[in-house]
Amino acid sequence: MNKFRVACFQTTSSDIPEENVIMLEKIFSKVKRKNFDLICLPECVSIFSDSKNKINDYFDNWHQIFLNFIINKAKEFDTNILIGSFPYKNKNKRFLNRSLIICNKGKILSHYDKINLFDVVLGANEKYFESKNYDSGKKLEVIKLPWGNLGMSICYDLRFPNLYKSLTKRGADFFSIPAAFTYTTGKSHWHTLIRARAIENGCFVFAPAQCGVHKNGRKTFGHSLIVDPWGKVIAEAKNQIDVIEAQIDTELVKNVRRKIPSMTTFNKELEN
Repeated sequence: MNKFRVACFQTTSSDIPEENVIMLEKIFSKVKRKNFDLICLPECVSIFSDSKNKINDYFDNWHQIFLNFIINKAKEFDTNILIGSFPYKNKNKRFLNRSLIICNKGKILSHYDKINLFDVVLGANEKYFESKNYDSGKKLEVIKLPWGNLGMSICYDLRFPNLYKSLTKRGADFFSIPAAFTYTTGKSHWHTLIRARAIENGCFVFAPAQCGVHKNGRKTFGHSLIVDPWGKVIAEAKNQIDVIEAQIDTELVKNVRRKIPSMTTFNKELEN
């Protein structure tokens, strides 16, 4: 199977999980007649909050409801769904920013916990410390799908090119990069970084994003992207709730890597 159809949902999630389920229900209803093989959701899609109390309340009272909602959608639409991320409580009662992929039968295929946490100071009034509530993930994840191998990542991981080199070395043909990029960094860096990761590795990139102004006052950049291995943007959203889609031809991965065998050279360098 060389071709498949992918969609990226762009959302403006809030700190109220019920609102996010209602928003997603509306988006799913708009694509009901479309036959997607893979639907990708953004980072923080189930709850968008940096409040520890709200995150705890979500996990205790809403996490399983949200997960069951997505599982049912995967079965209803006969599709694979990537949950960009949600908070998952670990054994230390801290949280992991977890991405999850569910198959069309409703089975959880794999998960990835965000390794690179967003601790940055962009200005006096714009500071982010993800590590306040979250622990870093410990391992990379590449999952085999019917059309090829998906290397999983989340948002700030995008700034660490060696992570994607390692995913490619493990066999990745596509990258999922669900995000909640700030407007400040997004307008300057988002397109450049996404296209660079695609070009460097000869991979497709699926990057569903949060957009707009959220209830906590944070503004996210939007502009969800689907980019091919040559670095061409084949689908892009603006800064509003939306769905982008594309047909993916996996032969393009082989063709690009044949033309520019940089990963072959990279792997040899690692072995020496």
